[in-house]
Amino acid sequence: MTEAEEEALADAYERALELEKAGAPDAAAAWRAVLAMNDADPGGAALRLAALGAGPAPDRAPAAYVATLFDQHADVFDGILVDQLEYGAPLLARERVQALGLGPFGGMLDLGCGTGLAAEAFEDMTEARAGVDLAPGMIEIADEKELYSALFVGDAVTFLEQADERWDLIVATDVLPYLGDAAPLFRAVAARAAPGALFIFTTETAPEAAFAGRPWTVTPHQRFAHAPAALGLMLEAAGLSALEATEIMVRRESGAPIIGHLFLARAPG
Repeated sequence: MTEAEEEALADAYERALELEKAGAPDAAAAWRAVLAMNDADPGGAALRLAALGAGPAPDRAPAAYVATLFDQHADVFDGILVDQLEYGAPLLARERVQALGLGPFGGMLDLGCGTGLAAEAFEDMTEARAGVDLAPGMIEIADEKELYSALFVGDAVTFLEQADERWDLIVATDVLPYLGDAAPLFRAVAARAAPGALFIFTTETAPEAAFAGRPWTVTPHQRFAHAPAALGLMLEAAGLSALEATEIMVRRESGAPIIGHLFLARAPG
């Protein structure tokens, strides 16, 4: 995009956001205009339309949106996520693994690794760690912590589909809230999991009525919520066995707890 086009897109985004916050009836039209200006959708207009009930729930958050969102907050990410939003999924995952007497592990793959919170949680339980994330800024912060033997900028599913290595522990904390249809991820994980590997991931959920019979929906916070039973079926279809799904507080949003689940699953063998 040219500089003028980027400025026009930014102006349109701010206008749509103001209309949405004001509850204006023409907010949906404003978001459609934003989406029409750039179909890569770095502003997440499709998600906002779905959250407003003015558009279908997409299969996933746009890659450009996820990368933009996290790059904007990379330098202060840990403080916002842990201190303000009380995000503790990696440590909760470690606690469940220890409680079940699992591990230690050889290689760990951290999908959506962010700044490396999961690597910190499992550092002493793994021999080597690799991480992949869409946001280059997050990868830079993770690299500074010297927790990973390898780091990659890219999409989790695409990375798995192109990888040759197999991992004993695959972690995807706070990935599914940006991914509606989890089936491609589960299939890709199964293909790159070592025999008997452990797969850990977290989800957010919503009242049953919000799903309207669908396996996932977009919440008012523009994140995906998943029906736990549907995820169990997706895991089974991918050849993975669910060990448990523990209800957890994933984080807080505007001070209110966001409830989800911590899934542990096994690869065959």
